[in-house]
Amino acid sequence: MNQAAMKQYQTIGVQSGVTDASSHQLISMLMAGALDRMASARGAIIRGEISRKGELLSEIIAIIDSLRASLDHSRGGEISTNLTSLYDYIEQCLLRANLDSDVEPLDEVSSLLAEIKAGWELIPVDARRA
Repeated sequence: MNQAAMKQYQTIGVQSGVTDASSHQLISMLMAGALDRMASARGAIIRGEISRKGELLSEIIAIIDSLRASLDHSRGGEISTNLTSLYDYIEQCLLRANLDSDVEPLDEVSSLLAEIKAGWELIPVDARRA
């Protein structure tokens, strides 16, 4: 399969997954997308691919902004307040990784987001609809 066809297939697969996903699944997909891009950004930093690093980190920041916007402060209470602060911190680390071309802040936020994602996926199915 050529590259253009592969990209189109991936786009259709993502669109289909988003269309059929619950709000809980969408948040999981956003987190997974951010983690994938963090791994790619890490590689771009190591290889000195400045332009690609910037693109990926911008995409990750947009995802983090979406995660922050999805928080329901009226129902989430202290957890949503803490997540807002954590997402702010993650963005600061991403900016530092970009400015300094440093993988250390990227590794730190990858670990933080992986932990959040693991906790998110442990939410019982019946609580996901509440």
